[in-house]
Amino acid sequence: MNAATTAPIRLRVNGAEALVLAPPQTRLTAALRDHLGLTGTKVGCDAGDCGACTVLIDGQQACACLVPLGQVEGAEIQTVEGLADDPQGAALQAAFLRHGAAQCGICTPGMLMAARDLLAREAEPDAAMVEAALGGVLCRCTGYLKIVEAVLDVGHATPAASAGAAVGSRLAKLDGPERLDGSAIFGADAAPVESLWLRAVRSPHAHARFGLGDLAAFVAARPGLVAVLTAADVPGENSFGIYPDIKDQPVFCDGLVRYRGDTVCALVGTQAAVAAVDHASLPITWDILPALADPIAALEGPAVQPRWADNVLAEGRVVAGDTPPPAAHTASGAWETGFVEHAYIEPEAGWAQRVEDGIEVTACTQAPVMDRDEVARVLGLPLDRVRIIPTACGGGFGGKLDVSVQPMLAVAAWVLRRPVRMIYTRGESMAASTKRHPSRITASAACDAEGRLTSFDFEGIYETGAYASWGPTVAGRVPVHAMGPYRVPYVRTRARAVFTHHPPAGAFRGFGVPQAAIAQEALWDELADRAGVDRLEFRVLNALRPGDTTASGQVLGPSVGLFDCLEALRPHWQAARASARHAGPLRRGVGIACMWYGIGNTGMSNPSTMRIELGPQGLLFRNGAVDIGQGSTTVLAQIAAEALGLPVCDFAQVIGDTALTPDAGKTSASRQTFVSGRAAMQAGLELRRKILLRANAGEGARLRLEGATLWVDATPLALVETLVGEGRFDPPTVPLDANGQGVPYATYGFAAQMVELDVDIQLGTVQLRRIVAAHDVGRAINPTLVEGQVHGGIAQGIGLALMEEFLPGRTENLHDYLIPSMGDVPPIETILVETPEPLGPYGAKGVGEPALVATAPAIFSAIRDATGVVVRRAPALPHRLLAALHGR
Repeated sequence: MNAATTAPIRLRVNGAEALVLAPPQTRLTAALRDHLGLTGTKVGCDAGDCGACTVLIDGQQACACLVPLGQVEGAEIQTVEGLADDPQGAALQAAFLRHGAAQCGICTPGMLMAARDLLAREAEPDAAMVEAALGGVLCRCTGYLKIVEAVLDVGHATPAASAGAAVGSRLAKLDGPERLDGSAIFGADAAPVESLWLRAVRSPHAHARFGLGDLAAFVAARPGLVAVLTAADVPGENSFGIYPDIKDQPVFCDGLVRYRGDTVCALVGTQAAVAAVDHASLPITWDILPALADPIAALEGPAVQPRWADNVLAEGRVVAGDTPPPAAHTASGAWETGFVEHAYIEPEAGWAQRVEDGIEVTACTQAPVMDRDEVARVLGLPLDRVRIIPTACGGGFGGKLDVSVQPMLAVAAWVLRRPVRMIYTRGESMAASTKRHPSRITASAACDAEGRLTSFDFEGIYETGAYASWGPTVAGRVPVHAMGPYRVPYVRTRARAVFTHHPPAGAFRGFGVPQAAIAQEALWDELADRAGVDRLEFRVLNALRPGDTTASGQVLGPSVGLFDCLEALRPHWQAARASARHAGPLRRGVGIACMWYGIGNTGMSNPSTMRIELGPQGLLFRNGAVDIGQGSTTVLAQIAAEALGLPVCDFAQVIGDTALTPDAGKTSASRQTFVSGRAAMQAGLELRRKILLRANAGEGARLRLEGATLWVDATPLALVETLVGEGRFDPPTVPLDANGQGVPYATYGFAAQMVELDVDIQLGTVQLRRIVAAHDVGRAINPTLVEGQVHGGIAQGIGLALMEEFLPGRTENLHDYLIPSMGDVPPIETILVETPEPLGPYGAKGVGEPALVATAPAIFSAIRDATGVVVRRAPALPHRLLAALHGR
């Protein structure tokens, strides 16, 4: 480092003197994280947009990423690591833990510091004060309501759940403390000190051929730059993908890019050296080609990839009924949704190193075993020589199911024989990562004179972008769900995933079902109105019930709680309808929508394995399910504890490491509680059976663990050898035939949501007033965590409905791409409906994705009620709503 630009700068950090040797223009975030090792302060955007890096400077909150180090010389800095030594800070952390206010935890340090600033000024703030003080910190997981509750509860005597409680308890998250004190290690927080840095070079063009010049000379001319890696450096197969037969996305493009953000090559060297490279200086020549940007045009255009000449990646359909019954009323329409960005606050990050003849990759992920398989393919290694170690994951929502940093890091570490790390910038994350599929939907439906549904037709074009990602899953899932959770005797649904030269569209909380629900629920509102039936009563009349047969030919079991959800909404609906206002410049509307969602994979194997060990080392739960904030680390331990008969606090856990845990499958499709939970229950029951057999005890015996001694009732059992309980569960399904007939899912989540809102018809703005959400979850293993999932899903549904629109090259930051902030989420009343699922662990199903699906349709239903306008394009931005109000 050049001494002329570097000076020792003294700070006081968390009550202690600190000396930082760095240029005065160094960001305070870098000084805290890189120089002082205080990685509790997170970096989500480096632009002051997300607030994750909020710290206190002389007692006032500030975004550390915007503060130059030289500006705070001599200042008192407080970070999340210092809260525990501050009585009010410790009380704040305790309140967050009680209320489940930290999910993934990446925004939590910023939230805590902003809240600490508020509490120093206002000992008893109200909700409006909390929203104002914390409004600069974005959260993508919680929906904010638990955070507000926690801040309001500081200093009050709310009792905590018992440490020994199991199923049904509001047990505090087991991994909550580390997310509250800054000790949780995320992908960007740690790597060997000798690590090289990797920076991807990405295409600025949506479609182009390119050539690379003399890279060796380029590297030689730049001290600190070690290599520029290209497709030629990949030891194995230069491709990856989700499906065994579709590996269509290159690690490094080989002369052709297919979207803006495709990876051309990678710079590797010291952090300063790779940061100093101007992409314009690279010896790359471009031949820009025409790009397909519209999925309808792509159906008649040139092939994006040679394998799919018509640009149709995959198609799914459901056909039920021979002829449509007579109908008295019909409705039809067309709808459009755009790209939606996951906007997890943690950009992709991690590091890799060679270990003897194998490779280890440590990174944020939702699917460590899938990552292992892809890395092994790219390096040409057997699976047992690849280890994936998941870090804490700062949000995922489906976006961290696809590999990101893992293949590049693995290639670099393998080829260069040095540890290599990488952290995406916010712009890079948004440009390169997968999105929610844009959709073009046409649909029609009919009902008889009493309002009973008779037919439903649906055609969905889902834009999958340049590469396949999860496109086949979306094309397969949508037709099964497109008619919603209703009895419809005649059904024709089809969905196609279509290639374009846009960013890949992948998994995002619902796999295409939220888009379909917007169209289907709008048709139900229209048919209800035509038939003269109240919109809630119309849904009650047509709701699926236990024993009904779905359009896929599946006979439903007993866990079908939609009718119960609607009944729970009825009094709220009737009261809200009385306050609706359909005249004047500010109009109040009330809307309703329902949903169903199949838990797990569609008509295919979906297993999970869990292992519990009891021996001299204690009680160890080998849990391969990655917790991305939804709470599986806690919920699965509660299930295991219930089955085994020992308290949750007795368990130690190993999470996600592919070398140390069995395969629990990916964290997606709302499957972990249902699938891995059932496996955890079976593992606990098997271990209990072995213990009781060893002790010659009856089934009702009580267990107590004290050190290396297990007490079975009053009999001590010395733990001199390890007893193992293993459980495996693969939900029973039947693959769908060409007409979509089969058993696509073993169970379904159901919900009904109601929205009250105001529409300013002069401005085109929408103000949400209240949401009531009734969700059939089978059994709430941990009601606090279930509520948190419902709140978070609804917040993302609000974004889908009213504000979120990703435009490649234009909204690749958290300033231009808007996600809901604290003031955008109204009060939410969550009603948990429990209709136990016989296959589920203690009756549980899933709620992660079901929480989101009904929200946007319910909002659009309320807009229609207030104004008579049918929202045809999401999001309903003010200029679009104004145009619709004026008939344009």
